Amino acid sequence: MNIRSLTRGDGVVIGAAVVLFIASFLDLTSIDCPSGVDCSDYGINAWDNLGLLMSVFLAGVIGAALVVVGRAMPGRKVAGLDLGQFGVAFCVFALWTAFWTIIDMPSDAGAGMILGLLAAIVLAGGAIAAPLVPALKAPLMGAPRPQAPQPYGAQPGYGYPGAQGQPFGAQGGQPQTGGYGYPGAPQPQGASQAGQPGAAAPADPAAQAAQGGATPAPAPGGDFSPFWFAVPVARPLYPEDGSPNPVAELAPGTWYLAVEQRGQALVAQTQDGRRGVLQDTTGIQRG
Repeated sequence: MNIRSLTRGDGVVIGAAVVLFIASFLDLTSIDCPSGVDCSDYGINAWDNLGLLMSVFLAGVIGAALVVVGRAMPGRKVAGLDLGQFGVAFCVFALWTAFWTIIDMPSDAGAGMILGLLAAIVLAGGAIAAPLVPALKAPLMGAPRPQAPQPYGAQPGYGYPGAQGQPFGAQGGQPQTGGYGYPGAPQPQGASQAGQPGAAAPADPAAQAAQGGATPAPAPGGDFSPFWFAVPVARPLYPEDGSPNPVAELAPGTWYLAVEQRGQALVAQTQDGRRGVLQDTTGIQRG
């Protein structure tokens, strides 16, 4: 599981589950103990009540785990439901049981029951609102900023923006010349190469016209240049042939290479060499 794929909503769910687990060790009821009487044996916690433990406290913890795992590993199902949907049902059930249990308690509720109810409210609310509220959909840990973007091919092997190294074919201490990012790259006609002996100076257009020669046209530039990018949340990568089943999932915190643009979509390549179409490009971070 990539920890950078977690959202702020997942952080709320995890925090509420931790509080709910701690509450299971606190007293469920509050007892007025007369002075001089030892009432330590009268206090019980959730671990002394199996039904309450399983239906509120552990149900909430299990639900939180299913929600987080379901969002980190989309597509996994239990009884026809996604793991995330199954986990949300557990969280809501834990809140429902805690609410009616504290209403029907014969004595005053103790710290364990009150804290458990509050944690169950936050847990259920976070599980439901995480995929709906934009503030909770933001990544829990932002993608690392690249040190300095480099042109496509400037990484040794398959790296990431800002990786140390020289482009393929570059020698130590040798300057990179030309518009293609490596020494010896083709140059537009008439362009001089700095630092290379015998480089021809650009011809004067007026002199060429006097000699009957045509002024050379500038080299055409491409409309798209490959670039590195990172996604704000986990997004599927679909096959280039239009099949509906994803070939990979792009996770936040990892840099991917955009090699082609198709309308609003990008053809991306993962670090293991798989290619596919990223249909949702909103909020991507360019390297």
